[in-house]
Amino acid sequence: MATDPETTLLILGAGGDLTHRLLLPGLASLLAVEPDRRVRVVGADRVDFTPAQWKARVKDSFSEAKPPTRVTSAITKHTAYVKTDLLDEAALRELVDGCGDGPLVIFFALPPQVTMKVCDLLQHVDLPEVTRLALEKPFGTDHASAVQFNKLLHKVVPEEDIFRIDHFLGVATVFNLVGLRFANRMLAPIWSAEHIERVEIVYDEDLALEGRAGYYDGAGALKDMLQSHLLQVLALFAMESIAALDARELQDQKAQVLRATKVWGGSPKRSSRRARYTAGTLGRKQVPDYAKEDGVDPKRSTETLAQVTLEVANTRWAGVPFILRSGKALGVPRKQIVAHFRDVPHLPTGFVGGSDGDMLTIDLKPGAVSLTLTMNAEGDPVDLEQKTLTATLAAPRMQPYGEVLAQILDGSQLLTVRGDAAEECWRVMAPVIKAWADDKVPLETYAAGSSGPEGWLAQ
Repeated sequence: MATDPETTLLILGAGGDLTHRLLLPGLASLLAVEPDRRVRVVGADRVDFTPAQWKARVKDSFSEAKPPTRVTSAITKHTAYVKTDLLDEAALRELVDGCGDGPLVIFFALPPQVTMKVCDLLQHVDLPEVTRLALEKPFGTDHASAVQFNKLLHKVVPEEDIFRIDHFLGVATVFNLVGLRFANRMLAPIWSAEHIERVEIVYDEDLALEGRAGYYDGAGALKDMLQSHLLQVLALFAMESIAALDARELQDQKAQVLRATKVWGGSPKRSSRRARYTAGTLGRKQVPDYAKEDGVDPKRSTETLAQVTLEVANTRWAGVPFILRSGKALGVPRKQIVAHFRDVPHLPTGFVGGSDGDMLTIDLKPGAVSLTLTMNAEGDPVDLEQKTLTATLAAPRMQPYGEVLAQILDGSQLLTVRGDAAEECWRVMAPVIKAWADDKVPLETYAAGSSGPEGWLAQ
């Protein structure tokens, strides 16, 4: 029986934290579930690694996911590391040639500016017949640069071989949302403006900067989270029905939602808020003022908490505010989608209470789906109260990067961000980015460990 050819995973920027902390452990978690996949790992970077040091680094990254010993042994035995200058065309050509003629996945674990320079060189390099590019966000720095980036990528390989990675779209998140939307008869008919009053998509973290100033201070919460991850989640939540779990169908429906999405009321001044944490306490840890964190330039006015209200201007969602919010150093982590249902048209006279409203809560770190409903309270039969029904979801089979890598190795774009969607996400947030750059929206403050500034998103 014929076996699938071995795929080479060429990691550019292999000496960095992303490779060691997320990418290789993700691959290990994939191979722990599917140990018969044939993958060869080749790392490339300017960092000095002896063959023994590189093998040890790979083995250490694999240890967390605990794949079978034979899997770790096979990967470490055949892995290789090449010290090279990725911006030297001759060196890049030699590196690619050394990967052989079999299927090749080039994973860019590099800063975006370097990724673009490498792609510019790759268009002059002969690539294997099956070559896929895997790219980390951000996909450009604004709408114009995203368009330009896509044009450059398409000179290297066609769109169907480009995999823009958003680990928020790991299989569990996508399948949970799609299944909840379309696999049951109860929720599908009420998934519209007729029944849903507002939607909150929140990713609040109880972590501070954690040494990421080099990237984060130049991005901030808006670009790091809302413009990318949370807009993708919104698209999944709001999209129309699909006929099959087909990559093109899913991408088409997501793109349709994003094209209809805009800032609520057309006013970023009224529909967005930004804030930055000051000194405070997270658990037992003292957190310094963000402006005094190592590597931070206080003159940048980088926000650590962003909130934007959007509308999806179509028949299904007209009039429903979608509130996207994400921040760091908050006292209580909250990572979920909450759909708030409208009140009943008429509550029979005589009932008391039950005014908090019904809602559906979906964890973004897959764990549970909860339905909060108004019903009779214990005791007096005319008293109403909210009661919550919770379904615990199965744990993901593997880490998010494992799920994403599985799709890339199989050539499936189910979990990727398509080029047009990457452009639309920048278009949606462009008015907010400009308003903040022009200082039309004040930069508020909140103490680390608090719930954020007063008067923001109502819980």
